[in-house]
Amino acid sequence: MSSTRTRSLRSSASESSSAAIAGFSSACEPGFISVMLTKKHITLGVIIAVFIGAVAALRYNKSVTTKPGKEQAMQPAPPGIQTLLTGLGFGESPRWHEGRLWFSNWGRQEVVAVNPEGKSEVMVRVPTAIPFSIAWLPDGRLLIVSGPERLLLRQEPDGSLVTHADLGQLAEQNCNEIVVDGRGNAYVNGGGFDRPGQKASGIIALVTPDGSVRQVADGIAFPNGMAVTPDNSTLIIAESFARKLTAFDIAADGSLSNRRVWADLGDGVPDGICIDAENAVWYADTPNKRCVRVREGGEALQMIDVDRGCFACMLGGAHKRTLFIMAAEWHGFEKMMAGLGTGQVLAVEAPASGVGWP
Repeated sequence: MSSTRTRSLRSSASESSSAAIAGFSSACEPGFISVMLTKKHITLGVIIAVFIGAVAALRYNKSVTTKPGKEQAMQPAPPGIQTLLTGLGFGESPRWHEGRLWFSNWGRQEVVAVNPEGKSEVMVRVPTAIPFSIAWLPDGRLLIVSGPERLLLRQEPDGSLVTHADLGQLAEQNCNEIVVDGRGNAYVNGGGFDRPGQKASGIIALVTPDGSVRQVADGIAFPNGMAVTPDNSTLIIAESFARKLTAFDIAADGSLSNRRVWADLGDGVPDGICIDAENAVWYADTPNKRCVRVREGGEALQMIDVDRGCFACMLGGAHKRTLFIMAAEWHGFEKMMAGLGTGQVLAVEAPASGVGWP
């Protein structure tokens, strides 16, 4: 068992680290990536540099002072966290499905399922590097975002993986996260892993049940976790570089409109997210080593600190009242590979049940 504690929402400004930013900037040069991706033995390091290293770069930017009044609204943290699994790579894209927590085990190229007692099983080995994320079609078939290839794969009943949709014509950079809503529409985001200060170029693509693909949003600043409300009316996305959660209205045909800031997170750097029955959102924060529960408008309701970076979170378990946290050590961009093998699945009781998708 590991412990939790409630922290003040205020954080002191971090000093800039020119070395970290310079390293990230170099890794993001198109020519650099193009050359490195041709060498299979170093593909993993490059992709982690672009996606996970980008989050690390954020912590060296000027911190944003939290708005007054948020600290007083915070609820006490739960008494303790259970460590369900250890020895993972970087756990990402957790989903509660058929009584188990499924997740992408980055760095191990596998999709894993674990039950509430901690018994795990490798469900799929994926033919890609990092990132990859998962969801399900209404008929139960598994979807896997193959990020570097910009493909959406589908697992057939015989276990084979086939191309469900080609997103290459939409995303100029790697694809990242996915959520499938109650109508069977799959939203996949990608791109936008620009260096700090550049114009946001991330997108959200829609793959409809009939297989058509189109772009439904752009200008996303490092698109990360997404969630859809239980009435299928709203999609919320984490914009990591913008330190905010952004919401869109969902039309009957799956189109997105009425873009707005759902929550300004101050110094928070949102990664994976999920929604609960009290209309609050949990977000994982890698550089700040925490998961935070916020309501619309940005008021923080609860904060759970751990001893390593939080990459994603998901509500599941009995009555969906357990918050599962995907955590791993983060040593900064230059030492990112040192985090492989430190990944954990943590579990803690949540104040409200999970709803919506994923």
